[in-house]
Amino acid sequence: MEIRVFCVLALLLFSSSFLQVARGQSDPATEVVEGTEEAGDLGIVGDDVQDFSSESYTPAARVETVCVFPKNPSKVVAAGEECELLVGMKNDGESLLNIIAIQATVHLPFDHRYLVQNLSVQAFNNATVPPSAQATFPYIFAVSKFMQPGSFDLVGTIIYEIDQNAYQNVFYNGTIEVTEPGGLLSVESVFLFCLAVALLSLLGFWIRGQIQNLSKKTKRAPKSKVEVGTATIDASTDEWLQGTAYSRSQANKLKKKK
Repeated sequence: MEIRVFCVLALLLFSSSFLQVARGQSDPATEVVEGTEEAGDLGIVGDDVQDFSSESYTPAARVETVCVFPKNPSKVVAAGEECELLVGMKNDGESLLNIIAIQATVHLPFDHRYLVQNLSVQAFNNATVPPSAQATFPYIFAVSKFMQPGSFDLVGTIIYEIDQNAYQNVFYNGTIEVTEPGGLLSVESVFLFCLAVALLSLLGFWIRGQIQNLSKKTKRAPKSKVEVGTATIDASTDEWLQGTAYSRSQANKLKKKK
């Protein structure tokens, strides 16, 4: 029984691995310092102003970026609903940094060559980061409402200019969990819940079997009662002793008792 229980446990654990998707490396947990400019002064133009996905720029030296999900640290995104993240930039250079736009794309986690969706481009026309300063810029995006729930990789880039030369930094390259609209439940979460219930049930049956086996081993056969009393001599069993020294001694003892 123990072998069968462990085989079932191993099979369930092995099957659950097919629902797990490779996770991307997340950015380090760095605190984002508030920007030097107010949000209303950033000059956000809007979405879909220009598509920078076809352009590829290199990152500038002495410029660092970080990303946080202020209202969604678990990075769970409902399909069709807006999600906000903050991009922090630190300018350790000597020139003014002009922010052009922020954009992001969604890819399959096992191969970034498979593009799932180009997210909106958020352009700026009055956002800068002075030398030896840092600032925070918001980015609001929404994945397609028709996207299937599951794990996907989000790649976010910020494009900026220094001395009229364009650069870009990847501020996030990690996993997001897309769920159905209006709920956090998915096929994977339901399966994991059922798997946990099944494992607990099998563990309960295994413990019960161990207790039953232990109780059977501890049970002992009832001890036979020994009655102590006056022994009687059966004459039929002692007939072959008649005429011997033993029968005569027994007869003498009976006479003495009388």
